[in-house]
Amino acid sequence: MKLVTFFAGAGGLDLGFSKAGFDVIWANEYDKEIWETYEKNHKSVYLDKRSITNIPIDEIPECDGIIGGPPCQSWSEAGALRGINDKRGQLFYDFINVLADKQPKFFLAENVSGMLLPIHKKALENIKAMFKESGFNLSFQLLNVSNYGVPQDRKRVFFVGYRNDLGIEFKFPTPTTIENKIPLSKAIGDLKDNVLPAIQGNYTNGDHCIIANHEYMTGGFSPIYMSRNRVRSWDEVSYTIQAGGRHAPMHPQAPKMQLVKQNVRIFVPNQESLYRRLSVRECARIQTFPDNFIFYYKNISAGYKMIGNAVPVRIANILAKKIWNDLSELKTTEKSQVKRRQLISNAIENSAIDVM
Repeated sequence: MKLVTFFAGAGGLDLGFSKAGFDVIWANEYDKEIWETYEKNHKSVYLDKRSITNIPIDEIPECDGIIGGPPCQSWSEAGALRGINDKRGQLFYDFINVLADKQPKFFLAENVSGMLLPIHKKALENIKAMFKESGFNLSFQLLNVSNYGVPQDRKRVFFVGYRNDLGIEFKFPTPTTIENKIPLSKAIGDLKDNVLPAIQGNYTNGDHCIIANHEYMTGGFSPIYMSRNRVRSWDEVSYTIQAGGRHAPMHPQAPKMQLVKQNVRIFVPNQESLYRRLSVRECARIQTFPDNFIFYYKNISAGYKMIGNAVPVRIANILAKKIWNDLSELKTTEKSQVKRRQLISNAIENSAIDVM
């Protein structure tokens, strides 16, 4: 089954779907800082580097599915909350327009949980209505990926739709790790050594990293960062991996930050040396990218951005397998119905011959 992807980023969704058997044939990503990473890790995929707003519909290949994660900054609780009033928020409409024209068998879109805030209620209902009006049976749900084997608390909304004429509805898979979440010790425990601080200005160490991308951002911490504990223990899942390196969680080797007064915390005295941000590779592991997926950048802030904006590969793969199975069962059912109709037709013809 052929797949087209928009707002591809580094390709977390794409990799998850590829692992499930889908053939990603064409991808779209406008951010030039990501192009090298995408092309070197998805070598068989054609990458269109224009904005979705500038791509003629007839230049988008025919496909079985369209997936993507429209930019989330407009909807984020950490952003300005402009939602659909922001040009980036309006890219959701461009994505829906492509679906309406191409009419693939299915689509999947992902975005931040901030879409569910009351301020966005009207816009969200409008988006859901547009998906349905475009000819798709829509399923919509908020998922915490830690319940699906991803070692972090990360709540995201997923829109999945099957084309109406297929007569099927997507059912979100049952969580598998509600009680037995994957801890940081299992996800990144083997990476605790050999990490490097970034070069001055937070430029990459490049080939000097013993493990690819195993380097961390240096520099001070804002009052906002220091207002909350940023350390999760080895036996816990990570905090959400964000797109900004300065907001990366602390490594679990450090003790939890000490509260000194409301909204003010400090690093535990005499243990300050234990506090460092998670490395780019550790963040990639927590986002369930394999170690052979290499991120290319000059300043490591671009590495954190690519990883933080990605859909975790594991949840992408779980959803992709469900879609693959649904469509495969549908195809099997259609073949059985065709065969049954043929048998009935043959029986009627044979009966007519016997009568004659």
